[in-house]
Amino acid sequence: MLASNELPAKCMECAKSNVSRFHRKCHFCGDLEFEESVLCDLNRCIQSRSNFECHAFQPILKLVGPSKNKVPRFDDNSTKEIKEKFFLDLLNSDKIRYERALALQELARDPDGVYMQLKYHFVWNVSFRRAVFSPANNFFDFVSDTFLRCSEPAGGFVDLLYLAPDHIHLYAESDGEISIEEIVHRIKLFSNKAILEKFPLIRNKLSGDTEIWDEAYFTETIG
Repeated sequence: MLASNELPAKCMECAKSNVSRFHRKCHFCGDLEFEESVLCDLNRCIQSRSNFECHAFQPILKLVGPSKNKVPRFDDNSTKEIKEKFFLDLLNSDKIRYERALALQELARDPDGVYMQLKYHFVWNVSFRRAVFSPANNFFDFVSDTFLRCSEPAGGFVDLLYLAPDHIHLYAESDGEISIEEIVHRIKLFSNKAILEKFPLIRNKLSGDTEIWDEAYFTETIG
């Protein structure tokens, strides 16, 4: 994470309150204790300070004291335990089991012959954190199906966990034969093309020929 004196001017305005927070429109971030600063870091790491662009800008207009809704700080052990329980419950959910079985069936693979050992949580932003998926409910079904269809090009299983207006959370499984970088590249390439073909008006919310997803991503192994 950059020091405050290295932040773009717009980020410094957002950071004035110095309050740890979760994304206001992403319940998944709140459930997972996933701080919005991660999304900010992803957006900053692929841009220059001089031409920085962010559409999630949240200026602090007035500070009269600590917010009653201030998000409490959790130590590393607490956050780790919360994540482990959250993902354990998620991986055992009927939704994941059903969609994984469906993906394997569509790939014409024998479930007993497929050994997926690596499980990932992926997060990445819409380019410049533009809120192109708003309201998210209008896009969720198609986007979810699109990521399921990414299972084959990604060489494993991919499932949409949460679609926020300006970022996504994905669950993915892999047998380790494809690198993380290649998995992410294939998922982004496939999904970007499919979503823009289905919803061409999204292009109007992007700059020029900008793709939906930016280049940076967050990943952690789970399970």
